[in-house]
Amino acid sequence: MFEGVYPAIITPFSQTPDRALDLEGLRSNIAYLIGEGVHGIVPCGSTGESATLTFEEHEQVIGVAVEAADGKIPVLAGTGSNNTAEAIRFTKAARDLGADGALVISPYYNKPNRSGLVKHFTALADLDIPIVLYNVPGRTGQNLQPDLVVELADHPNIVGVKEASGDLEQVSMIIEGTQDKDFVVLSGDDALTLPILALGGAGVISVAADLMPAQMVAMYEAVRRGDLAEARRIHYELSPLFRAMFIDTNPIPVKTAVGLRGMAAGPVRLPLDDLDAGKTEALKEVLRLYD
Repeated sequence: MFEGVYPAIITPFSQTPDRALDLEGLRSNIAYLIGEGVHGIVPCGSTGESATLTFEEHEQVIGVAVEAADGKIPVLAGTGSNNTAEAIRFTKAARDLGADGALVISPYYNKPNRSGLVKHFTALADLDIPIVLYNVPGRTGQNLQPDLVVELADHPNIVGVKEASGDLEQVSMIIEGTQDKDFVVLSGDDALTLPILALGGAGVISVAADLMPAQMVAMYEAVRRGDLAEARRIHYELSPLFRAMFIDTNPIPVKTAVGLRGMAAGPVRLPLDDLDAGKTEALKEVLRLYD
């Protein structure tokens, strides 16, 4: 179900002191991405600043995303938490709002043991909505081991993993171990999308696609038709952008870049802070490469 290029969309905020949701801006950004040919969208992930959204805002963003997608593309909503009861609430809400699936980060900070991880993800998968696991050890402090992912893939509602461990051998082991299952591996790192696709990955949940959606789609489609030379060309063309998206904590650079491109963005919310002047100038230099 979840294949291709899925931008991890930002959550636009107003420039007012309360930094309220800019829902019209969100609709506009989604319309732009659909027009550029993306295969799906991911609201309320880490790029969408889910950690600073209230329960009500989280549900509003998912609802608007589903409405704006209007059945044209799937909506894979971020619903994870390190509190299983909270993750259940978010996942139920995403299901009831019409999301096509839920992206569920492994619990951060409390670093559950293996049996706890199995019970956590199983509780969410039992809610009868497709679940994509999200493995990002740099944010969670814990790696989802390949054999655990393969075990979880036996659940009929656990349909994929967003792999952001940076370990290509691990990605290969997961793909190898799930070849007989209805399960996909999605890149969680723009810079590793090409090699992950070459290993048999199904797509990418992408930060860069907020800015260059058509180019990311073109790279994906080049791999799918076997034109690796063209895919490599696009990969290296976009590589400066991939690096620029992480000159500071995500989503600070991408949100700044989206705003510089004239799209709805607004500031980040504390405890994140705006990009400093030096990094902003460096980001502008990179963006000029794509004018």
